[in-house]
Amino acid sequence: MTPAFERLQKQLKQLPGLGYRSAERIALHLLVEKPTQLSMLVTALEEAAQSVRRCERCGNIAEGAQCAICADERRDRSVVCVVEHVPDLVALERSGAYRGSYHVLHGKLSPIQGVGPEQLNLESLRARIDTGEVAELILALSNDVEGEATCHYLTEHLPPEGAVKVTRIGFGLPSGGGVLYADSVTLKSALDGRRSYS
Repeated sequence: MTPAFERLQKQLKQLPGLGYRSAERIALHLLVEKPTQLSMLVTALEEAAQSVRRCERCGNIAEGAQCAICADERRDRSVVCVVEHVPDLVALERSGAYRGSYHVLHGKLSPIQGVGPEQLNLESLRARIDTGEVAELILALSNDVEGEATCHYLTEHLPPEGAVKVTRIGFGLPSGGGVLYADSVTLKSALDGRRSYS
């Protein structure tokens, strides 16, 4: 294979869920079988890179200052579901079980990997709580050590005690599992079965 092909394959392999064979197959598909798709893909990537950014309110992806969910007046803004990543938000939205608002942390606390509170999207969450608009935080974080540590940190450092109800989803989500891979029924059960977190 050529050096240019190998560079393309190497870049594709860095994408989540793609191994060596998948990256090779995609590279060959774009370069040999469907070369017209390559220019459309490059254009779409460039356009997205220019226009997609984080919502200033919740951290979701947006093309303006706010994402479509934050801009939707029909959403219950008093209830905020805190998730680790945007794909978790997408999974919850797909379930159709939740009509409140969200907040994306873009990670979870992990001292081993050098992720502290400063690396998480916490300032805008603090600002939302400080407005007095938030009545409940639903912690929809992974059921693992880092997820539990993040939940503990949020309850200790964000809302003044008793000012905001803090609940945690858990029912229906397997230990060590995350929101992203759960099906719609499991997510609905997890949201319906949330409990106080303390």
